[in-house]
Amino acid sequence: MRLDHLSYAAGPGGLAATAQRIGDLLGRPFSDGGVHPRFGTRNMIMPLAGHTYLEIVEVLDHPASDKAPFGQAVRARSALGGGWLGWVVAVDDIGPIEQRLGRQAVDGNRHRPDGTELTWKQIGVNGLIADAQLPFFVQWLTPDSLHPSTGADGEYSLYCLEIAGDPQRVSEWLGESVEAPLEDVKVEWVAPHGTPGITAVQVQTPTGMVRI
Repeated sequence: MRLDHLSYAAGPGGLAATAQRIGDLLGRPFSDGGVHPRFGTRNMIMPLAGHTYLEIVEVLDHPASDKAPFGQAVRARSALGGGWLGWVVAVDDIGPIEQRLGRQAVDGNRHRPDGTELTWKQIGVNGLIADAQLPFFVQWLTPDSLHPSTGADGEYSLYCLEIAGDPQRVSEWLGESVEAPLEDVKVEWVAPHGTPGITAVQVQTPTGMVRI
């Protein structure tokens, strides 16, 4: 179990404008990640050190976005002006998570602009919708060589997550201590005054720390 990526929902200006704004803050552009046909969304990504990455995601005008929980979550967050959607934990075997949550994972896939298809299973987005401090889970089915973090040069790394929430609640959701998937990332927990979830992220860049 490890931190896989962070998702940021596009704001009113759309995916490209949001990626441009955050990329300018970080000093590095995002790249086109492609479309999630099962979820009715598309994304742009930035690889980070530590086998993690940032994702900016936008809902499409597609029926799948109304039916799939992930599409629903993105649409709802973008409707509020955009911002951090949530964090995602990778596991080697999603079976125990399915048993603990009492439901099956759903298949996910994304076609990169070069035609390469990435595939995975995911579960727990409904938990995120109900309580935004909770991560959801993925099990990648494609090789590590195709993971979206591929190409990270070590100059950009995730330093800190600022989360409005309760670490005990998150640990119960994970089935183990919240420190397990976040052992290499600092977490600052604050009591939620309103909606729980990620309030800010600190990224180490070649020119210093950037807080988004």
